[in-house]
Amino acid sequence: MKNKMRKLLSLSMAVALAAAVTACGVGGADAQAPAPEAAEDAAEEAAEETTEETTEETTEETAEETAQASEEAETKDGEHYTVGICQLVQHVALDAATQGFKDAIVAKLGEDAVTFDEQNAAGDSAQCTTICTGFASDGVDLMLANATPALQAAASATTEIPILGTSITEYGVALSLENFNGTVGGNISGTSDLAPLDQQAKMIEELFPDAKKVGILYCSAEANSVYQADTVKAVLEEDGLTVTVYTFADSNDVASVTQSACDENDVLYIPTDNTAASCTEAINNVALPAGTPIVAGEEGIAKGCGVATLSIDYYELGKTTGEMAVKVLTGEADIAEMPVEYYSNPVKEYNAEICEKLGVEIPEGYTAIAEE
Repeated sequence: MKNKMRKLLSLSMAVALAAAVTACGVGGADAQAPAPEAAEDAAEEAAEETTEETTEETTEETAEETAQASEEAETKDGEHYTVGICQLVQHVALDAATQGFKDAIVAKLGEDAVTFDEQNAAGDSAQCTTICTGFASDGVDLMLANATPALQAAASATTEIPILGTSITEYGVALSLENFNGTVGGNISGTSDLAPLDQQAKMIEELFPDAKKVGILYCSAEANSVYQADTVKAVLEEDGLTVTVYTFADSNDVASVTQSACDENDVLYIPTDNTAASCTEAINNVALPAGTPIVAGEEGIAKGCGVATLSIDYYELGKTTGEMAVKVLTGEADIAEMPVEYYSNPVKEYNAEICEKLGVEIPEGYTAIAEE
């Protein structure tokens, strides 16, 4: 551009010179007469040279701009990712985990760098399979499997596309892994919502020291619930309590099974269970009139039908999963070598409304669950 301006200036000066000489040379000596012609020739030569160089510079600049635009397009395309999200069912805990996951990715990569294909299976494990198979066919860059059935479906759908689980209680149980050491390997990793089960069992004894019979209520279709129930049952029985397990198949029989559990026990325990979490209103409609308190495995269930929980923050769990996703997508980490991550600071919480209605006194060290 600078060369172009200099040439144009030279051209202007040459033309001005030619005009000046022509005006002055008309009345001059014969020896001066050829000067106007020489000046005009110089002006024409300068004009031709300027035109040629301007054309060359314009061509070079256009080529550079085209190359730069192409490079920017390639960079943008290289940084755009499609993430498929399969969430088992809509309820407070899973919703929070999904939101935390998305927020973490957007915070790191920007809104324009990722497209989320978010789908909800409405509690149907078969629908999880359909969703994850679709993601695999579409060739998404990464899958988020929110809850155990979603993880199982994703694992069956692909061994190539990276899969991150969240709201998974126990990966070894969920994926039938023998001698699980904390790292799944292959194309799977993620985060776990497992709170210390022994501490949850001790919470039952702390809040209800006179209780003799404890009923454990969960959905029989959820393998992780079985694991939690067995662990809590063992701790309570070791401490001399009588424990009975009650399982329901789905939302259709949850009310009747809850009624039986309430009739036969002093207190109930519900582990982290997605079906139970989506049925808290039905459970509460039975347990509250029966006067039977419920200790829950996570905040969402406690908020809907329980008196207390030792719970994790599902939004923060989702954020951790999202941060793992960024590392996988950008190539910073190999998912095969990423250990499952756990929430490190579970919190004792209580449901003030239900505690008041049941006359349950909460000791110090508990935080009231925030009301919406």
